[in-house]
This record gives sequence, structure tokens and C-alpha cells, in this order.
Amino acid sequence: MKARLPHWIIEWLDVIVLVGQVLLIVLAAWLLHRLVRALVARLCRRQGLPPEMATVMRRVSATLVGFSALLLVLQRLGVSATVLWTAFTSFAAVGAVAFFAAWSVLSNIFCTVLIFTTRPFRLYDHVELLENGEKPGLKGRVVDVNLIYTTLQEVDGSGATGSVLQVPNSLFFQRTVRRWRGTAIPEAWLRPKDRDAGEAAAKAG
Repeated sequence: MKARLPHWIIEWLDVIVLVGQVLLIVLAAWLLHRLVRALVARLCRRQGLPPEMATVMRRVSATLVGFSALLLVLQRLGVSATVLWTAFTSFAAVGAVAFFAAWSVLSNIFCTVLIFTTRPFRLYDHVELLENGEKPGLKGRVVDVNLIYTTLQEVDGSGATGSVLQVPNSLFFQRTVRRWRGTAIPEAWLRPKDRDAGEAAAKAG
């Protein structure tokens, strides 16, 4: 087949093949990246994940796809497997150190994913974190959930709202959580006279 090609093409054939392989790797990486972005967007819409979580997932997937494509390109360019393996292990070691250094932040991000997938509570529910058994702890109405914290709005005995608490998301998987669905203030949180007034108003209505 080479005998039928022009002489100048034969001289550049190896370079053309190499450039074609590199372009195919880049194209495949780009298509895979687009596919992952579409899957992440669909997952976020179905599970109701916050935009911050979608951004993190897109960046992580883009980093993994890009790094894998870079390794393949370097391999096609003639870089030895030993050098690639050394570079990969060095990168993995640095990543492991960074992982342990940021473990508290990463654990909260992972717990955020669990909160949105397992749904232990939803926005505007009232929740209470029990310390030991029935010992009361942090409580309030869920007004926001981000990658690190869940924001609870405190409610006093009269039903009035007070300050807000920012609770690390990992704490919800280290404590027993008591949940009241809906926006109505739990009767257990109200003082007796306010509870009776609320019941009388409900009966009158």
C-alpha cells in the first residue's frame, strides 16, 4: 500500500499517523467530557442537587478525563511507561496527602451528597439533633443546605424565629436526627400556653 503513495507522503507518514492518533485521543476525551457533563446535569435535576455540587462533580470529572487523555498522548509521543507510572504515582501521592489534609471538608461534601440522595430531611422541615438518647441538642427549621453546612433557623418557645445555626453536614450522620415534616412548628417546641393557644386557634378555624 505504501508503494502506491507519493514519496513525500511516505516520508511524513509516521508523523501523520501520530498526529491522527493524538487528535483521536483529544476528540474521544472531549466527547467523554461532554457525556459526563450531561449525565451530571441530569443527575442534579433528578436528585435536586445544589449548583455547587454540580460544579464540583463537573470539575472532578474534567480533571480525571483530562489527566487520562494526557497520559495517553504522552504514551503515543514515546514517553516510556516507567516515566508515566512514576508520574502517576507521584500525582496519586500528592492527591492522597491533599485528601487527608482536607478530610473534614471532603467528608462534609460527601455527606451533602448523602443528604440529597437519602433525604433524611428536606428544606423547611424542622429537625433536632439528639446528643445522647433523648437529650436535646441543636434544633431548628432547615432553611438552606450547601456543600459544607446545613443552616437551621432557631425557634423559641413562643414560636418566634431567632438566630441561625450552621451545622456541618457530617454531624447529621454522627447524631440521631428527629424530624418533623412541613413548615408547622412542632408542638413539643412550644411553651404550654402557646401550645394551648395554637390548639384553640386550630379548633376555631
